[in-house]
Amino acid sequence: MRIFSQRATVIVLAQLGVAGSGWAQAPDGAAVFRAACASCHERPGPDSRAPALDVLRQLAPESIVTALTVGNMFRQAQTLSAAEKRAVAEFVAGRPVGTPVPATAAGRCAAPARPFDPGRGPSWNGWGNGVENARYQPADRGGLTADLVPRLTLKWAFGFAGVTSARAQPAVAGGRVFVGGESGDVHALDAKTGCTYWTFHAPAGIRTAISVGPYRAPGGGRGYAVYFADGNATAYAVDASTGRALWSRKVDDHPFARATGSPTLYNGRLYVPLSGVGEEGQGGRLQYECCTFRGSVTALDASTGAVVWKTYSIPEEPRPRGRNKEGVQTWGPAGGGIWSAPTVDPRRRLIYVATGNGYAGPPQRTTDAVLALDLETGRLKWASQLTPNDVWTGGCPRENTDNANCPETLGPDHDLSMSPVLARRSDGTDVLIVHQKSGMAYALDPDRNGAIVWQYRAGQGSGLGGQWGAAADERLAYFGVADTLSPTPGGMRAVRIDTGEPVWSAPPPPKLCGAARGCSSAQGGAVTVVPGIVFSASSDGGLRAYSTTDGSIVWQFDTNREFETVNGVKANGGAMDGAGPVVAGGMLYVTSGYVSLIGRPGNVLLAFGVDR
Repeated sequence: MRIFSQRATVIVLAQLGVAGSGWAQAPDGAAVFRAACASCHERPGPDSRAPALDVLRQLAPESIVTALTVGNMFRQAQTLSAAEKRAVAEFVAGRPVGTPVPATAAGRCAAPARPFDPGRGPSWNGWGNGVENARYQPADRGGLTADLVPRLTLKWAFGFAGVTSARAQPAVAGGRVFVGGESGDVHALDAKTGCTYWTFHAPAGIRTAISVGPYRAPGGGRGYAVYFADGNATAYAVDASTGRALWSRKVDDHPFARATGSPTLYNGRLYVPLSGVGEEGQGGRLQYECCTFRGSVTALDASTGAVVWKTYSIPEEPRPRGRNKEGVQTWGPAGGGIWSAPTVDPRRRLIYVATGNGYAGPPQRTTDAVLALDLETGRLKWASQLTPNDVWTGGCPRENTDNANCPETLGPDHDLSMSPVLARRSDGTDVLIVHQKSGMAYALDPDRNGAIVWQYRAGQGSGLGGQWGAAADERLAYFGVADTLSPTPGGMRAVRIDTGEPVWSAPPPPKLCGAARGCSSAQGGAVTVVPGIVFSASSDGGLRAYSTTDGSIVWQFDTNREFETVNGVKANGGAMDGAGPVVAGGMLYVTSGYVSLIGRPGNVLLAFGVDR
């Protein structure tokens, strides 16, 4: 099976400096640092926002690579090749990419772990706590209801070493918490105390949620695995009891392929979505042959990692489009990244994915759309496009007549970045609920090729920041509002699943982060609902519980501080975006710290509970 066209692979790798006979040896990381980084980081002045080299040396090399490729240093590093970014990261960190953080005895579990059984006790498994991605936790599994939430207190904190972001969502199963980090480490923690059972290291940062499920060993044995994907477009299965690697599978060879959306585990298959955020920002660079990445979802055998099928969000391979004003060849169509976890519909034997904007024309009907794929074969059954002609790349002006790298008219960059929520109406019919960066929320009919059932304007819309996840209970759907570029970001909304009729609207609360750089009230992160309460983690560092009755805030916690951690790692909270809160067994878990083109640093997992 061809994962990426050979010609385009050679072109992109060559221009990034990671392939070809002319690349005889790895770049000198120290020399790259002196040439590209030292002016800001070697001796920063008193008013400089750049951290000094001795501060950078505390970071993991994987975290530095993330910052240089898709994080807050993306624009400053865009002229560096992939090999140069890796070399400078290894020079600064003092160790190669792929080597784990030095082991420490702090926070290790003293007692041996009981045999792992995910059926023992409450759980939150995968991104949406079910393949419908409704992000709903009933009282019998969550152990939290509206009367208990005001009594929540912090029980323990876990620090992620060597990183400035904590963007991965934890999973809870069998009395353990499984969570990844931007250093490439996945940790298995005790759900009640936070002590560490084991740590597994992947060679790239992890921002996906984790799923837990069974696997079959080659010799016929059975066990349970944790499944996730990393920033190098590689999926993994790791034994949940021991942390032993079972398999890994590179699912796309494009150098800008990233797993931002969480893999979905269902019936012995792992469905892995990919986005291409790094290429999306390259369009304005005349030296770059924009663009060749296409979003995709790959079905893997959960026991072996073997590829069952792979489907691109843009069926047509990129082809030459012309040359830009520097004479550089351009390519298209491209884009349609899949930022979020796929949603499975067992009754219709379909899998739904939401796609982002195009990077290069010609425009496609499968961008900014919900796609329905056959669960067994990956064949496209239908596409429901919500914003046509949205071709957008960073660094391009609104109108372009002389630069083939950029679209003639720049699109609004109104991705669908959340997983479709498969919800049921009171008459027994199903709808797919999505919330777009445009500020519009929709219910689509899966029995009529995604026809719009209702639409609701939840916010003003913004090209910056995502809408990462709605939630739904038996009656209502809940949306956080990002509106990052608007004068009044933030807020919460609730509408009726049946009709889209608004039930309540909560304004942005007062910011908890004050005048800190990057402080925002945006609430684009995924929300989570339990009986009587919907939780929202905000970019201002606030974790809030809203009444599902009227939208009033009944509990709030400010994560903008340093925490004493069970593993002895210095850790603090910051912005929260992307991943949402997780509820299981009377506990509430959330990661704090989000640094990309937006956000503020942090590196902590917080666990809350109620004294009974």
